[in-house]
Amino acid sequence: MELLTGVPLPSATSAITFDTPVMFLGSCFAGEIGYRMASGKLPVMVNPHGTLFNPFSVARALDRFASGYVYSEKDIYLHQNRYMSLDHHTAFSSYERDVLTERLNGVSRSSSAFLRKATFLFVTFGTSYIYTLKENDVIVANCHKLPSSLFNRRQASWQEIVACWKETLDRLTAVNPHIKIWFTVSPVRHLSDGAHANQLSKAHLLLATEELLGHPLVEGYFPAYEIFMDELRDYRYYAPDMVHPSETAINYIWEKFSSVFLPGHVQRVWNEAARITRAMAHRLSGSPSEAAPFATAMLERINDLKNRAPFLDLSAEEKYFKELMYNKKS
Repeated sequence: MELLTGVPLPSATSAITFDTPVMFLGSCFAGEIGYRMASGKLPVMVNPHGTLFNPFSVARALDRFASGYVYSEKDIYLHQNRYMSLDHHTAFSSYERDVLTERLNGVSRSSSAFLRKATFLFVTFGTSYIYTLKENDVIVANCHKLPSSLFNRRQASWQEIVACWKETLDRLTAVNPHIKIWFTVSPVRHLSDGAHANQLSKAHLLLATEELLGHPLVEGYFPAYEIFMDELRDYRYYAPDMVHPSETAINYIWEKFSSVFLPGHVQRVWNEAARITRAMAHRLSGSPSEAAPFATAMLERINDLKNRAPFLDLSAEEKYFKELMYNKKS
């Protein structure tokens, strides 16, 4: 008896390994999958500009990575003594302009270098609604909780998205002609305008990604949206806000994702590395003497993994558990 409608998974022409740098850009769903990869020590860069929801801001970020863009005073917006970049997430703000500029350029340099060597690029579109700053009609990535009166809001058509992205894909061809690009649409619902408007927004994103599949750099589309909507069509797979997927749902989609892109031997090493990194975040309770056996066991696990996968950098984890042993014993 079949109890769900299975979504066919795509085939990847090449696999993700510990030798293939991968960049994730886009909505918070891109971050969820990217951070899972990073937890197992796969070489990834996840949303260096922070979460980007609309396709135009993702494209702008890539354009700037490709060109090696240098930020200056003209790229910074000032509001009530706080400097911010409207091309970045709200975390990119400061009361000191030079501090923010230095941070923007540091991120830009590292992202530009990573993009040029990346083997895969996964792009997740979240919404086709865009905000433009009234004073110059430029699309912003994030409104930074500024007054809504400063912005205009509208829905972009799939044709606009395609036109923008064709130019970006051509620029990427010049800097990394061998990169493999995969698109996906986030299952996160944007319900501020209602359920119908959210579906229309997703429809524009789906039509745009379908059209972009014809570009030589684009290898495919991963159906995260479809898996969530068809295989997990139950509110128990939502987080308490009834908007974001729950941890169970994200893990489910991660398993589908890893089955497509990660070979079995990579998954096994990833799983062991992820157990070690998760253990670092484990908050210990109990007496100091109880921490030493835990730290000892983790160090043994680290040594075993180092012998089987000497290419992994586990120095931070090793240092943490050695210090944990010392501090608890002393």
